[in-house]
Amino acid sequence: MKATFTVRRALLASALFALTASASAQSVKLTLAHGNPPDNPRHIAAVKFADTVKAKTNGRVEIQVAHSAQLGDDAAMVTALRSGTLDFSANSQGAIAAVVPEFSGLGMPFLFSDVQKAWQVMDGPIGKELAEKSSAKGMVLLGLWDNGIRQMSNSKRAIKSPADLKGLKMRTPPDAVTMDIMKAMGADAQQIKFSELYVALQQGVVDGQENPLTNISSAKLYEVQKYISLTGHKYESTPFLMSKRSWDRMSAADQKIVSEAATDATQLQRRLNKEVDDKLVAELKTKGVQVDTVERTAFMEASKSVYTKWASSPIGDFVARVQQAAR
Repeated sequence: MKATFTVRRALLASALFALTASASAQSVKLTLAHGNPPDNPRHIAAVKFADTVKAKTNGRVEIQVAHSAQLGDDAAMVTALRSGTLDFSANSQGAIAAVVPEFSGLGMPFLFSDVQKAWQVMDGPIGKELAEKSSAKGMVLLGLWDNGIRQMSNSKRAIKSPADLKGLKMRTPPDAVTMDIMKAMGADAQQIKFSELYVALQQGVVDGQENPLTNISSAKLYEVQKYISLTGHKYESTPFLMSKRSWDRMSAADQKIVSEAATDATQLQRRLNKEVDDKLVAELKTKGVQVDTVERTAFMEASKSVYTKWASSPIGDFVARVQQAAR
């Protein structure tokens, strides 16, 4: 009888161990959403990130990537991240700045001479501070992807000086700094979601817009814009974020895998974005678009009021630190 009891207890312990092992190995399905089309570097890097995590967890953690604002616009995705109903998002700087205002500091006019300088600043103390601010708002900053140097386009006339912007209805993202820049240069700034931008330009709701060349190309905005001006008026990052609620549910081992995969994806996305941007001027000219260079001194002078305004804002000290780092 005693031997039988011992055997039963051993079998029960074995079954409990198998059940525990099975539960620990249970697959996890997560979602990553962003607003760009499938051929954009943002999507390519997102898919690479998902594939890396799946491979390193032997298929246990599977991340589905939803592109082209399938799960809502950037603002909606930020809300979902904070509530835990969305796990990851490669989001816009403006939408994140609505929750973490310090992100606006990266978008001051003519702050960075090139993207490499922006990356250097973002990978230093400034980036760490942004990560801390994001965590306090329920988001884990996994990386600062690149959204490039922004240029202007429109359907009316070549923009070669700030005076050419007078009276033009220019779309901006939901980003306060971009709105301020357009207004300072005399444009009629109007916020429109990126997912609605092509139709808005096509129907004449707005005359023009501003975006990195990569976004102008992948969204085919050149089809409804005759003129592109290489103003280079501001830089924007693409914060790659994870819901802190989703992060906290992960084991330390899985958090390490996600962090490492995110670092690799960040480097990939930055490299791809720069490669695409570097060759687009020539490509866009072949599509019948007039591409003009500008004398930036006049644009820089016209945008000085933006610095004055933000220097006295609640994040004025942070803006000053970003400027100092950029130098």
